[in-house]
Amino acid sequence: MIESLLIANRGEIACRIIDTARELGIRTVAVYSDADAQARHVRMADEAVHIGPSAARESYLVGEKIIAAAKQTGAQAIHPGYGFLSENADFAQAVADAGLIWIGATPSSIRAMGLKDAAKKLMQDAGVPTTPGYLGENQDPDHLKAQADEIGYPVLIKAVAGGGGKGMRRVDASGDFRDALESCKREAASSFGDDRVLIEKYILSPRHIEVQIFGDTHGNVVHLFERDCSLQRRHQKVIEEAPAPGMSPETREELCAAAVRAAKAVDYVGAGTIEFIADASEGLRADRIWFMEMNTRLQVEHPVTEEITGVDLVEWQIRIAAGEPIPAKQEQLKIHGHAIEARLYAEDPATGFLPSTGKLAALHLFEGPRTSFRVETGVEQGDAVSPFYDPMIAKLIVHAENRADAIDDLQHMINKSHAWPVKTNAGFLWRCLDSDAFRSGDVTTGFIADAGETLIPAPEAPDEFWHAAALHVMERADTLEVETTPWTSFSGFRLNAAPRREVALAGPGETRIVPITGGGDYDDAWLIEASRIPGEEAFLLFDGGQPYRFAPARHEGGAGGAAADGAILAPMPGKVIAVDVAAGDNVAAGQKLVTLEAMKMEHSLTAPFDGTVAELNVETGSQVSEGTVLVLVDKAEE
Repeated sequence: MIESLLIANRGEIACRIIDTARELGIRTVAVYSDADAQARHVRMADEAVHIGPSAARESYLVGEKIIAAAKQTGAQAIHPGYGFLSENADFAQAVADAGLIWIGATPSSIRAMGLKDAAKKLMQDAGVPTTPGYLGENQDPDHLKAQADEIGYPVLIKAVAGGGGKGMRRVDASGDFRDALESCKREAASSFGDDRVLIEKYILSPRHIEVQIFGDTHGNVVHLFERDCSLQRRHQKVIEEAPAPGMSPETREELCAAAVRAAKAVDYVGAGTIEFIADASEGLRADRIWFMEMNTRLQVEHPVTEEITGVDLVEWQIRIAAGEPIPAKQEQLKIHGHAIEARLYAEDPATGFLPSTGKLAALHLFEGPRTSFRVETGVEQGDAVSPFYDPMIAKLIVHAENRADAIDDLQHMINKSHAWPVKTNAGFLWRCLDSDAFRSGDVTTGFIADAGETLIPAPEAPDEFWHAAALHVMERADTLEVETTPWTSFSGFRLNAAPRREVALAGPGETRIVPITGGGDYDDAWLIEASRIPGEEAFLLFDGGQPYRFAPARHEGGAGGAAADGAILAPMPGKVIAVDVAAGDNVAAGQKLVTLEAMKMEHSLTAPFDGTVAELNVETGSQVSEGTVLVLVDKAEE
């Protein structure tokens, strides 16, 4: 068995590998860039080596530095995780040439499956069904167009050396082919240094099905069944599950057998995934499922396979790299229940899924019984989401007896997880799971694009949340460390009438005076108190994974009178780079008050009406969270 292991990666996959290594008694070595000096994978490892600046091209993608770190620390083996150098044949060869053990596919297998056109020809020779298309060497535009015309539209132009959704264009009509070809070639040349393309028939009801395979150095190959990764956004997977819904035993047997043939065709060693595209217009049928490509590494979504088979795939990788045979025979591998994984990202669906970086002042990832709920993450509360790398916060995984229960459990898990002030796609994930199409198992790769805005949570909080937030301010003032004062509440007295109280609240996008006439029930909304958001007199209510931030606001006068209408709130987390007014200044409508820098852009916040600056709560250089009241303007009397 390997005794010491260097992980040439970061984030949740590095932490995941360290967990298994610990179970096996293997010493671990982490590598890290400047940005990751305090990262969770660095804290978890037995030893850590700095390998360069924050940019991946100067650290995690520099193979020489990683090999040097392994030699410096006495590591016997290198595990590349996924991404970065995991499918770099030259790096795999360099590791072997340095006398180290490479925990991954052989360089020859990586090269054989790295070019899509060569891989498809190899699969055809091995009897693996491939999508109708053109894989030839002739790259003349006229010839390529003639091939597309013969295949029949729609077609998909794909970069031969492509990946990650880059270098792909759908063409629906012959007249559009040339422009799409030129665009695809430009992107392919820019992204991969290779502008060659292939052409495939575009499947109108596509589902993305992949099969997990394992090979060893003794000539054995097994499969661990299939995963469905059809829920995608711009060719990037969002939610994955195993087994695939609607997969019959007969189709599964044929599909998995084809995957094993594919692996044997390249003498595959280690963990790999054979990816297929299925035309689901008539259900999942073996004669309508075709090979797309092979990923010669561990996949992001590997936990769902682990959950339904009870196999630790990382342990298998380590044992096979050490020369051991595959730990189980094919007949010993069975499917147990159903598993689903959702990728929780630091991104804002409301702004086109732009990354949301910064410190995770509050982070809670729901963890139930390990047999049902699983979290894989590379961050903890207090860590930061860096702009240098993939903004994944965590993978949330559930395992249940059936698919319906798994969906319910994952929705519950999403709703009980939160991050702040970094924005996440949690509400988006929850709505994907809640859709009729997903629940029925009838989801194609185009579902998210077709559903559009219906999957994006509304920024406005429901009225019942305003009431719940007001009750919280009234009933838990001690917890929030605020007093019930004339600024936060107002009580009136009338004969033969119930006392009336009011709470002024700054909430999502506006402020309100909320009347409280009795008790309320807000058990369905999960409350995070202000103590969980350091430095703020604020709290969050969550519904369907979507956070709504509330804070006590200034209240003037009686019912309906609110200077809070002039509260200028930070529209997003950022830094105050200019303050143009002082408390007591008279201002005119539209006058610039404060300038906020966020997402590398400047945002000028202006007076909503003529009035006086009643409060100024920030100064130049202040870091503020979304919803923070920056300035309060009292409206001038008319």
